[in-house]
Amino acid sequence: MREYLLVLFCTAAVTYLLTGPVRKFAIAAGAMPPVRARDVHREPTPRLGGIAMFGGLCAGILVASQLDNLSKVFSQGTDIRALLSGAGIMWLLGVLDDKWGVDALVKLGGQMIAAGVMVWQGVTVITLPVPGVGPVAVSPTQGMVISVVLVVVMVNAVNFIDGLDGLAGGMVCIAAMAFFLYSYRLWYGYTITDAAPAVLFSVLLIGMCLGFLAHNMHPARIFMGDSGSMMLGLMLAVAAISITGRVDPDLITSELGSQTATVHALVPIYIPLLLPLTVIALPLADLLLAVVRRTWAGQSPFAADKRHLHHRLLQVGHSHSRAVLIMYFWAALIAFGTVAFSVTNTGRTVVLMLAGLCLVGLVVLLTPQFRPRAPRAVQAFVPPRYRRRRPRVGAGAVNAAAAVDAVEAPVAAGAELTADSAGRTVSELMAELSAADQRLLGGVAKGSSAITGRGHGNGRSRQGR
Repeated sequence: MREYLLVLFCTAAVTYLLTGPVRKFAIAAGAMPPVRARDVHREPTPRLGGIAMFGGLCAGILVASQLDNLSKVFSQGTDIRALLSGAGIMWLLGVLDDKWGVDALVKLGGQMIAAGVMVWQGVTVITLPVPGVGPVAVSPTQGMVISVVLVVVMVNAVNFIDGLDGLAGGMVCIAAMAFFLYSYRLWYGYTITDAAPAVLFSVLLIGMCLGFLAHNMHPARIFMGDSGSMMLGLMLAVAAISITGRVDPDLITSELGSQTATVHALVPIYIPLLLPLTVIALPLADLLLAVVRRTWAGQSPFAADKRHLHHRLLQVGHSHSRAVLIMYFWAALIAFGTVAFSVTNTGRTVVLMLAGLCLVGLVVLLTPQFRPRAPRAVQAFVPPRYRRRRPRVGAGAVNAAAAVDAVEAPVAAGAELTADSAGRTVSELMAELSAADQRLLGGVAKGSSAITGRGHGNGRSRQGR
């Protein structure tokens, strides 16, 4: 575990340190497109954050290759070389798209090429565990098709949710954490060496996401772009492929002593690719809904719009940070719930706990205006948005009060609006206020006129209407 923590720290540190220079390079290179109608951010923000993430990936692999236990992963298989090859192709494709833009079909072809390169180097599904039957061997062609489809689906699923600050990086980080717990248990709990590459890939993913999220949380200073999101999706797919179809259930049966216990322990792996799909359930659902929605409307499935799940949360009334946290909550609930169900023998307890958490999530989802306030004893340790604020009378409030007095008093008396006690005219006072305050004061003036009968008619005529 200490070696994994060292790899995670190095990956996160290199990613964090590289992101600042990469941001300056992106600005100088012009990789900062203007704000589009479907974008949520208001100011042009540089992309190419995937360059820093790829640097962190290379640094983490370099550190892992020098450690005693983790170096065995490099000598026992070709998964590391396949990962670097596929990630390099996907990263280069994303950089070109971030700078100049790439057609959707060309991008899809590049994703399939990257997946094909990894399959050619041995990262492919060999067997599919089927409940009641056991491992079912697939032909090389079938394994290649399944692997390529899984890579393309995961890459586009992660790319689709990259619409809010910190959303894609945080959700992939949560998925990688859940996958790490599951694969680590298979390796050290049941001494299955085929799960070792998946453990390392998960650690690298966590480090890359944590290092970049420090710069990408709202308000983001840089976006990962397609160079980052497609690479994250590919790595998550590689971690899934490297463990799916390579774990022999007979090894776990010998440890647990019964086939029933084995089936329960391997719930996520007996249903093909269940765990990898559950950890990205929300991005995958968003992807499928987008494809159906656009196809039904007669549009291309790759046409961009502003109707993703995170956009709908904003339309409901949630703030930017709140929408991201809600997506985090549901991703963690699904991913860790699946892992917990595969670990514990008390499935009923897990289901009840998940039902309770779902209820909490629904309450939060349906109450966008709810703003909890922390007790005064802990206000110094919570973000400012959760502190109890005392009303303060500042210069703006004084000006607003003076303007209200200058509007209401003369109207009530039927006099001309000329100047306040300080010698300033009402127009000068109004100019100092915001547009919302000016509209509010206009409504106050109309209401005063209606009450005193000094407006566009007298009070009797208004009462008779």
